[in-house]
Amino acid sequence: MALQHNKPTTMALLFFLVFERIYAARADIGTAIAYGPPYLPTRCNGNNIDQFPPGNFFVAVNEGLWDNGAACGRRYRLRCLSGRNHPCKTDIIEVQVVNFCPKSPCPSSFLMSKEAFSAISRLSSAKLNVEYIEI
Repeated sequence: MALQHNKPTTMALLFFLVFERIYAARADIGTAIAYGPPYLPTRCNGNNIDQFPPGNFFVAVNEGLWDNGAACGRRYRLRCLSGRNHPCKTDIIEVQVVNFCPKSPCPSSFLMSKEAFSAISRLSSAKLNVEYIEI
């Protein structure tokens, strides 16, 4: 029996592999931890509850990403790379910046809402190494 090549499937696989390489080349590496309520007030929109995206996938960012407040509303695609005790899930999520890190010095690049953090980590108190890209 002769092996038949499915041209559309081969092309889709090739596209995926090229896209993944381009994505990885543009992505940055940082760290992420979870943080919990109270989430208000934020440095972006104070006590406005409407600032939080659907699903509560939001973050506070460190000084390097804050950009003097220009980070408010920015969206990032995040993926867990590693951490102690293998915490990573395989999901890639999108988060929105709503706040500046409330701690000084900030312990991480991203302080993630509990909902966002649990989407990429199996462990609630892990410190993650993440890959991120602004979208």
